[in-house]
Amino acid sequence: MPKDNLFRDLGKYYHIAFLLPACILVGFGIGYGLDKLFGTGYLKIIFLLLGVAAGIIEVIRELTRDDAAN
Repeated sequence: MPKDNLFRDLGKYYHIAFLLPACILVGFGIGYGLDKLFGTGYLKIIFLLLGVAAGIIEVIRELTRDDAAN
């Protein structure tokens, strides 16, 4: 059983490690697409910051959920 717990924990922490960069890339991608659509140059920065904020919030939620389970 300890080996199963190890792989489960590894999967959980890999998920957390890729969560923040994924949120940042999605936010930047949405902003970039909207900039191309509307011909602006500032939406990618706004959505990049929103992606950073969303990523940090999700990492905090995952870590507090992990603390509550233990």
